[in-house]
Amino acid sequence: MMEPNFFERVYAIARQIPEGKVTSYGAIAKALGTARSARMVGWAMNASHNIEDIPAHRVVNRTGLLSGKHHFEGTNLMQQLLESEGIKVIDNQIVDFEKHFWTPEVE
Repeated sequence: MMEPNFFERVYAIARQIPEGKVTSYGAIAKALGTARSARMVGWAMNASHNIEDIPAHRVVNRTGLLSGKHHFEGTNLMQQLLESEGIKVIDNQIVDFEKHFWTPEVE
């Protein structure tokens, strides 16, 4: 059972993702010291869509795939948000994923 503030800890990291960068569910889980909880991070991101200051579009799967895109309003909103930050997406896949990847760290 995850502690109640797990989602808040996920959101604290998500808020730090710089514009024009992305990270993965697993990288956030690892930064929180819960490396096996990438799926829980995904649930947290899915639950964040009514929270204005969380850039959920910047969290993708470990290969750079927009795996959460169906949780955004409109078919291409996630891609449009990323492209507006200078990240190219082709077939739901981030181009130059390594170049755009941001590794979260928890103080």
